[in-house]
This record gives sequence, C-alpha cells and structure tokens, in this order.
Amino acid sequence: MKLNVGGIDRILRIIVGLVLIALAATGTVGWWGYIGIVPLVTGLFRFCPAYGLLGMNTCPIKQQPPKP
Repeated sequence: MKLNVGGIDRILRIIVGLVLIALAATGTVGWWGYIGIVPLVTGLFRFCPAYGLLGMNTCPIKQQPPKP
C-alpha cells in the first residue's frame, strides 16, 4: 500500500472524522455521522483509495524502490 495522504490532509481527515463520529454518538446528527469512520481510517493509515484512482498524492515522502 503506497502512502498518498500527507500532513495537513491527514490532520484534517482525523479531526473531521472524530467530530462526525462524536456528533453521531451524542445524537446531534443522525446515523449518517458515522460516515466519519472513512476519513478517520484514511487519515490514520495515510492511504486513500480514491486518491489512488484519481492519481492524486498529498504525501511529501518519496518512497524508494526496494533495493535488490
């Protein structure tokens, strides 16, 4: 799995995910607030499948190919 979520993007995903989950858990928003699991997980794992499909990458880390 290639990393494709960078610093600020990662922090925002984690914050938005936690806020949505907290709002859903307290009943402030409906059950749809649990969709916050998606940005939370993509932020924690630093990989977004949608970015991969679109060819996007916000991660500044250059991954080196494995040495033979």
